[in-house]
Amino acid sequence: MLPSSAALKEIQNTHPIWKIGGKMFKTIKEALGITYLRGTGQGGGGCISEGEIYNTDKGQIFLKRNADPVARQMFDGELEGLKAIIATGTVRAPEPHLVIDNPHGGAVLVMESLDMKDIKNHSAALGEQVARMHLHNLEEIKKYHSCNTRVGQNRNCEAIMQFGFPVTTCCGFIPQDNTWCDDWLVFFSRKLQLQFTLIEKEFGNREVRELWSFLQLKLPQFFKDAEVKPSLCHGDLWSGNVAETTDCPVIFDPSAFYGHFEFDLTIAKLHGGFDKQFWESYYNVLPRAKGWNKRYKVYKLFGLLLEWNHFGNINRAAAVHLMRDLCW
Repeated sequence: MLPSSAALKEIQNTHPIWKIGGKMFKTIKEALGITYLRGTGQGGGGCISEGEIYNTDKGQIFLKRNADPVARQMFDGELEGLKAIIATGTVRAPEPHLVIDNPHGGAVLVMESLDMKDIKNHSAALGEQVARMHLHNLEEIKKYHSCNTRVGQNRNCEAIMQFGFPVTTCCGFIPQDNTWCDDWLVFFSRKLQLQFTLIEKEFGNREVRELWSFLQLKLPQFFKDAEVKPSLCHGDLWSGNVAETTDCPVIFDPSAFYGHFEFDLTIAKLHGGFDKQFWESYYNVLPRAKGWNKRYKVYKLFGLLLEWNHFGNINRAAAVHLMRDLCW
């Protein structure tokens, strides 16, 4: 529920995350070529950030704010993730404009404002378009090899051949190590290791430490049937990060990286909210591969560990149970 106008004004006057003005307004106006910027009092947010719609002389924009010191890194990653998704030409995402440091703390991401609602009418389209997003780089890789085979060099293909991303992206408020890597299993193990390191630092769980030591050795068994090549992944594809406009589905709040597309599917299944139409449309474009059920459990472990690190012990028992199952 959005605050009333009176409550919103009070928040804006007292909470530093709402104090956006002066030099920041000037920077936004100059960057976007607008002459005025006026808050509407309408907006929203989640468990990480808040935002508000602003009117300008060139339409509406959305300002997303976070007061945490890691906000600049988080928003820089989100901006590049949105750009990468849009560049595939497969699925709608809000166009990002710029990220600015907030002198009162944190940062602000300025992006296109879309009139988004819960997805109801475009679920099938979303499934197809997400699948095509996942296929986009795989098709570029095929072009790359085709070009090299025919002419000995590649000039027009734009394939990403490694796993990773050009910048750090954040899943929730946790920065992800996106350093480029030739081997998917090495890259994904690194993602898991980060979660285990944070759990060890905060909770010091001995059993988890011992299980992870064993599971690291067993991980290759889950991928022996898979030939994994880099796909652009949203990285946090749960139901809270998808919506629709009147015309089409929309995805937003990415934690993007080039990885195995099954990672996205696991996060989607873990958090629910995607109906039968979505899955049927997705698999019509990109069918399930052999060994999917085994890999699903491994990717699910990442999701449970991430929630453990974000929300405390809420998923501790489920994560430990799944680790035991994977180990034995």
